[in-house]
Parts: sequence; structure tokens; C-alpha cells
Amino acid sequence: MIRVIERDAPVIPAKMDIEDLNVYYGRFHALKDASLRVLPHKVTALIGPSGCGKSTFLRALNRMHDLMDGTHVSGTVKLDGVDIYAPDVDPVQIRHRIGMVFQRPNPFPQSIYENVVYGPKLYGERDANKLKAICEASLRQAFLWDEVKDRLDRSALVLSGGQQQRLCIARVIAVKPQVIVMDEPASALDPIATSKIEDLIGELKKEYTVVIVTHSMQQAARLSDFTSFFLLGELIEAGTTSEIFTRPKDKRTEDYITGRYG
Repeated sequence: MIRVIERDAPVIPAKMDIEDLNVYYGRFHALKDASLRVLPHKVTALIGPSGCGKSTFLRALNRMHDLMDGTHVSGTVKLDGVDIYAPDVDPVQIRHRIGMVFQRPNPFPQSIYENVVYGPKLYGERDANKLKAICEASLRQAFLWDEVKDRLDRSALVLSGGQQQRLCIARVIAVKPQVIVMDEPASALDPIATSKIEDLIGELKKEYTVVIVTHSMQQAARLSDFTSFFLLGELIEAGTTSEIFTRPKDKRTEDYITGRYG
């Protein structure tokens, strides 16, 4: 087992507690014995070079690997103390509680309104007034309401890339998850749209726990409270963002942070 160098911190109950997590794609061992505590109402950034295992780790947090043939996951991923990989746990309910935002915006080819209320409808909400309220509240929380409130019946595909990504975030928060995981949510966006997404993430952590994969160390430094460094499928070091970026304990982390690796 690889032992992660993790900083001393006050003992706060973890929102998610990951222990000895392994992911295999066929025979390829993509993630090796990763262990991490994710604290509530914080932003945890996952950094590292391409192919290092950070997106693999992220997708294991809400059982996305269940949808991929030939993938095997071992270890434990606990949400509020309950292992989400236990046999009696419904993966659909897990994806309700742990929402995911992907690298590229993926709005449905429907109206803006129907995109936002898709999840609540899926989970049984039929009251039109409640759905309208959910739509407005979610779009407001995603910093998008003022830009789209007069065209909710328009196709979501006419929105700009940045607006589409905020719509996808609104679609996630419409079902009131506990955790939001984001796989490079701003990598396909221009600097202005990226800034809006970063501001939004800062607000989201007041209500949700956020885990984000990013290739940008500047972005990780700006918006995260905790940072974890991955390399070659291993979780090398985890701690507060300030300490990881200024006083890393592992030389591999220091080499990556200072640009000597990756």
C-alpha cells in the first residue's frame, strides 16, 4: 500500500472517506491504493500530469465506472460513513447524492427549462409550480438566471459554452446533491467564462462539498482549500492547498509544482 503524506489537521468528520481505492481497466491498474478524506463544505482539487489517475479517482466517487465494461473497482468509498460500493447500495441514488459536471458542457437538446428540471422530474416531482421554483432557484445559484430568465423555452444549445457549463451545474444542483464532483469544468472555456465558473465554485462550497480535477495549478491554488497530487496512478501527497504549494513534503510533488515534472 502507498501511504499518502497527509498534513495534520483538526479531526473533522469527513463527508467522504476513501480507503485503499483501486481501479482496473481490464488488466491495467489505473489507480493504486488511494486513500483520502474529503471534508464537508470545502473544495478539494486533484492535480497531476495527464494520465496520472485523478479523473479515474474522481469517477470512482459516484460509481461512474459501473457504466464502463471491463472496469473493476476495489476498496471503500464512504459517504457519511456508508460505503457506496456495498452490495445493497443503489448506484442511481449515489449519483443523485453525488452529482457530476464533465469537462465539456453536455446540455440535453431540449429547452433551458427542461434541462434544469430533468432530474427533479426523474425523481418524481410533477408539481408545475414546484418545478418552476426549482428551475429559478437552480439557475440563480448557478449565476445564470438573469441571462436566461426571458428565454427558458429556448434550446439550451443556443447558449455559449460558458453558459452551457453553468446550465449543466444548475442541472446538477436542481436535485440537491450533497457532493459535486467536477472533471476540469473550465478547460474548454475562455478566460472570462472560466472566471465565472471559479466564482461559482467558491459559492457552491457554502452548500455543497466540491471535488475538482484541474490541470491548472493556478486554478487549484485560487479556488481550493485542499489539494491532492497524483502521479502514475498513485496518490502521492494530500494536504491544505497552501502547504502543498509552498511546503510539499514529497520531492515528486515539489518537482511537479515547480515545473520540473509534467
